Amino acid sequence: MKTIATVLALSFAFALAGCNTVRGAGQDIQKAGSVIEDATKKK
Repeated sequence: MKTIATVLALSFAFALAGCNTVRGAGQDIQKAGSVIEDATKKK
């Protein structure tokens, strides 16, 4: 559970730092969600 929370927090931080537009933010959040979803499927 701590790992998922850490990944989520880091993904959110990178998404905020790396996006310049609302569209970019949406894409970053979607990618972060995909990473988290894949991580939970592996367990």
